[in-house]
Amino acid sequence: MLWMITRREEDGAALIINLDSLAINIILNIIVISPFLWISGRALVGKEKAKFSDAVFTVMLGTLLGTLFGVFFYGFMSSFVQMILLLALIKHFFDCGWLRAFAISVLAVIIFALVSIALGLIGFSLIMYL
Repeated sequence: MLWMITRREEDGAALIINLDSLAINIILNIIVISPFLWISGRALVGKEKAKFSDAVFTVMLGTLLGTLFGVFFYGFMSSFVQMILLLALIKHFFDCGWLRAFAISVLAVIIFALVSIALGLIGFSLIMYL
């Protein structure tokens, strides 16, 4: 296993990030989140600006940088920094403003929820007939 150890200056406690699980997390986030981010980006900024590779890079960098910021910030501050970071990545890669980046992220969550509900209902109905 690969481990990265960083030290916090305030309390001297060692914080550990497992690099293996970080790599797995990045790969799974790319597989799951990128299509929804790409679809919502295409819907709001058009197919010229929202490419699938942009969605993949956004998710990859967002996961990596969000994990690194999560080591140094805790609680609400960590969530706030990660949200701003993700919006900045969407703004950069999809070439849009802050409000449109926020709309892309909200639409991606809505599409993800609808697809999850639909897959859950299909799976539930298939189990009933078996």
